[in-house]
Amino acid sequence: MEWERLLSLRRFGDVKERLRKEQDETRLGFEVDYDRIIFSAAFRSLQDKTQVIPLSKTDFVHTRLTHSLEVSVVGRSLGRIAGKQILEKHPYLSDIYGYKFNDFGAIVAAAALAHDIGNPPFGHSGEKAIGEYFKNGNGQRFKSQLTNKEYQDIIDFEGNANGYKLLTESRKGVAGGLRLSYATLGAFMKYPKESLPKRPTKHIADKKFGVFQSDVDSFKEVAEELGLVPTASGADIGYSRHPLTFLVEAADDICYTIIDFEDGINLGLISEDFALEYLIKLVKDSINIKKYNELVYMEDRMSYLRALAINTLISDAIETFIANEEAILKGEFNVSLMERSKFKAQIQDILSISAKKVYQSQEVIEKEIAGYKVISDILEVYTTALIRQKENKGSNYDELIISTLPEFYRDTNGSIYSILLNACCYVASLSDSGAVHIHNKIMGKSL
Repeated sequence: MEWERLLSLRRFGDVKERLRKEQDETRLGFEVDYDRIIFSAAFRSLQDKTQVIPLSKTDFVHTRLTHSLEVSVVGRSLGRIAGKQILEKHPYLSDIYGYKFNDFGAIVAAAALAHDIGNPPFGHSGEKAIGEYFKNGNGQRFKSQLTNKEYQDIIDFEGNANGYKLLTESRKGVAGGLRLSYATLGAFMKYPKESLPKRPTKHIADKKFGVFQSDVDSFKEVAEELGLVPTASGADIGYSRHPLTFLVEAADDICYTIIDFEDGINLGLISEDFALEYLIKLVKDSINIKKYNELVYMEDRMSYLRALAINTLISDAIETFIANEEAILKGEFNVSLMERSKFKAQIQDILSISAKKVYQSQEVIEKEIAGYKVISDILEVYTTALIRQKENKGSNYDELIISTLPEFYRDTNGSIYSILLNACCYVASLSDSGAVHIHNKIMGKSL
């Protein structure tokens, strides 16, 4: 892969090439990507979507929105630092094409801002709940009407693929979705493959999938424009990662490792003394003990250690990225940057505590169970009504149910696959409390 192609400013529908040297320095194309994402309705809905604790009543616990903003900030730093070193190593990118180190930061920041934009309510259990409805619930009845890949799309419903759909899908009068630069779309694609074959290799890019069957054509256009290396054979679709995806992933890994741990402390699920011990192990080479001991309040001690930990992991990720740049450009670097971290043992210790004390806490488990029921019931009502309408068997009740959907999701003229996928994407668009509210309405629990 070549950096000059990977940094493409091209957008859906462009008829002429966008050159970096011709960009308005006051509002660069990559910065426009960030603006378009942050003003989108899909991004706003993240303010009421689970990061760790579903439907939390406390103000300081992170939502998907605050998490995404923090990941974007860390991603911007990673991109800028990496960009500076890449331009020093490849000066032609600046001399001939006009790229600057801030461009790398802007691309990673925008892609990181959008990294969770397709996630359903109730966190990762929301993804599983959608898939379970079609794999083991009443949605099994549709299997015979779908291709293997179409069925895999919905039984393994993937927030990353839904995110790509949200960012790129055309609607009436709005071609190309948000029309982001291909560089940002490439950096966003954590798993640049379709749903089948499932996990064909142990490469990190094959761990999940990142594009639904409905979006394969646009995805191929983006991948080919960027010069991503094809990794699949025959009729299957799969590509190597965009190099900057590794930085987006690292920003996410750094934030959820440290911030979810901090949320557990603030919620009282992890004791302060225990938590501080683990963080100090991570930052022991950079901590100013005198300054730390002068901090009276727990919140200030946590803030200090958090900042040190994030900076430590940023520096470590950059070191790994630059050292492996050649392999990354060849598509041969097959693990996350954090997997190669010199602090891997400390990271695993923190994640293990978060898993035990936070992710598997009674509050989280109870709300995830309720989330499964909420999502299953909503899917049952809407898929039944939509498919009956398509088959001209719709009742008055079905019509009333369909009328509650946003107009974009009411179309029953498409294939069974498109109708079912749209129903899944509608559910995924709901916030946690929005899903509960709709569930109460359609189940007759509230008027």
